[in-house]
Amino acid sequence: MAMGFFDRFRKSKPRHAAPAGGPPPASPGVVRPAQASASSAARVPGFAVIDVETTGLSAAGHRVLELAIVRTDPAGRVLDEWVSRFNPEGPVGATHIHGITAADVARAPRFAHVLEEISDRLAGAAIAGHNVKFDLAFLRAEYARAGWAVPHLPAACTLAASWDHLPHLARRRLPDCCEAADIRHTGAHSALGDARATAALLAGYLGHGFAQPPTAKLLALPQLARNVAWPTAPGGVEPLGADAPAWVQRWSAPPKPPAVPLVQLLERFRLADALDDGAPDGSLPYLQLLSEVLEDGVLDDEERAALVDLAAIYDLDATAVAAAHRGLLLALAHLALDDGRVSRAEKAELTATAELLDVPVNVVTNVLDAAERARHARLSADLGPLPADWSLGEPLRVGDKVAFTGCDWAVRERLEQRADRLGVRVMNNVSSRTALLVTDGSFEGGKADNATTLGTRLVHPDEFALLLDHLQPAVSKSTIATPRPRRSGDSVAAVASPTPVVSEGRTVPAAHISPSPAAVRAWARANGYEVGERGRLPSEVTEAYRHAQNEGSSH
Repeated sequence: MAMGFFDRFRKSKPRHAAPAGGPPPASPGVVRPAQASASSAARVPGFAVIDVETTGLSAAGHRVLELAIVRTDPAGRVLDEWVSRFNPEGPVGATHIHGITAADVARAPRFAHVLEEISDRLAGAAIAGHNVKFDLAFLRAEYARAGWAVPHLPAACTLAASWDHLPHLARRRLPDCCEAADIRHTGAHSALGDARATAALLAGYLGHGFAQPPTAKLLALPQLARNVAWPTAPGGVEPLGADAPAWVQRWSAPPKPPAVPLVQLLERFRLADALDDGAPDGSLPYLQLLSEVLEDGVLDDEERAALVDLAAIYDLDATAVAAAHRGLLLALAHLALDDGRVSRAEKAELTATAELLDVPVNVVTNVLDAAERARHARLSADLGPLPADWSLGEPLRVGDKVAFTGCDWAVRERLEQRADRLGVRVMNNVSSRTALLVTDGSFEGGKADNATTLGTRLVHPDEFALLLDHLQPAVSKSTIATPRPRRSGDSVAAVASPTPVVSEGRTVPAAHISPSPAAVRAWARANGYEVGERGRLPSEVTEAYRHAQNEGSSH
């Protein structure tokens, strides 16, 4: 079953035996008749609901471990069930997901040895599945390896049909749809358990239990399938190479640690939101799988190759894939903004994911930065001016970055929470962009050392509380960079410039301004200077930047 293959945060324990009432896992071909035998079911035009458990996501390189077929009549009533496991002739993949070990399939038949029986059960029936293109892709690949050609098969996708019958769902995995339709889903992540649940969902679509009646196209599928001619012998296809790609042989890595902020966003993610942000209509099944792959925040070589294969399954060209990735990222960014702010962890995960998916990072950061500026503007709107007797030097501003060290824990927690509410960013380290370090002097560590090296301003917690009491509006980054606090021994003349900087109607003394390293680097590159991405900027470059800014402001 494709949906949930990367569901690494499933709460149930790995399954090493079939669910109660299901077939024993080692049985290679188990038939569970309900109302008719397999032979009579084959003569009834209806549906063959299929589900596969696989060693991975790529039909071109991974293999089918387990296949279940649930035959139904045209109304969706179950006629017959069949399930078999197969020896994949290689690694079994993620046992912690599908519950199948190498020992479970060591004596199982190869797919090619059961192929004719599978054909007998599929022939004359319309295929159905949840994200059925995925299951059919693996079915075709296994047939091709054995030298058989699979004809074009009329197929119904219960995931695609859920948009008509369950339009308000945020997620459309099989468990989501079953829960919404009040269908019991037992034996999840087993082929037969998922096929049974899919068959029950299909029966609901075929009946009249949902707001939308069954479509004429869905009702016509069984008759169309009855006229499909199935091959009776190999031929008509070039068999796939016997050796799996080298990267498939490495498909046995343990699950990677979860990237919690990204997981939390993906749990709230609605596929339809990606459409609003430009994802093509046909990309939603691909995006459903992609969102599960991304839950650990990593795309390794195996997963990248599998996604390329998945894009081909869903007929997505490079342009469509790029639009789908962009739509997904923008939808996640807007979702992160729903609570009015984006945490540092959320932003880090979103920008890292943009890089993984080859989406320009600025596509995401522009959305987040615009929202952050709007938030700063809202937080700045009602702030009053400094009192006439202000004596604490440079005020604290909305958007400033601060750090804490060596404070009473209760006091620190209260001040951090208050700062966060007011739009002051509390950081875990001290850098050149840190406005001040809050400390009571009781602890000397890395933050204090960095503050000494960088000349970062030190304030006592009581003084920081006063700075928050008189917080000042944010200063536009496009006009003025984060202030660099003076060292205690510096004189005003040593860092001052007679030219004031005007921003959003306020005059800020230039004595408190230091140019942003990022702004200086951008200006330097545009004007022919060679500067690196990191490290200290040459003083002559900084002075040239200051001179250019002063020249510009005088005109």
